[in-house]
Amino acid sequence: MGRSEHTQQRILDAAKRSLLQVGYADLSTRGIAEQAGVPLSQIHYHFGSKRHLVLALLEAENEQLLRRQAAMYDADQPLWKQWEQACDFLEDDLASGYVRVLQEMTAAGWSDEEVAAAVREDLRGWFGLLTVVAERFSTTAGGWGPLEPRDVATLVGAAFLGVEALILLGFGDEEVPGRSALRRVGAAIRAADEKA
Repeated sequence: MGRSEHTQQRILDAAKRSLLQVGYADLSTRGIAEQAGVPLSQIHYHFGSKRHLVLALLEAENEQLLRRQAAMYDADQPLWKQWEQACDFLEDDLASGYVRVLQEMTAAGWSDEEVAAAVREDLRGWFGLLTVVAERFSTTAGGWGPLEPRDVATLVGAAFLGVEALILLGFGDEEVPGRSALRRVGAAIRAADEKA
């Protein structure tokens, strides 16, 4: 990694730490520069603005996690096992801060079309991957009934995004059982798989 790439990575790491501490609305490039130990001008040189910095952070994290997820779905495992792993990955992604970054940028996108377009592009990658998985399973299991693979991918993706939002809002499983509901879907897939 060259000096310029090293500086960019330090800035991205500091941006993630800052975003997790204060949220997007209170994020400042000055605070990020201080955490990264670089002059403020380096943020503007490498990223141009706070918005572009956080979008670069989201894109980098998203690409890495999509590769991880694609490798998991390409493994020779039953769908229920892959679902369980996806639930485990949700916990990892919450702990790493990725979910917070995604949800912060989703909220920012409600009033900023450039941010919205970038978040939509990242989410298209997830929905595209889920569609491929649903198509693959549909072929081996004889279909999804009246649902198309894209329908299944949309419902699964929306379920995970919704549970992420509930968790970040502070809902525990005892009040709104998002985590355990996702886990029980995996158990239902396993039961159907074993019955078949």
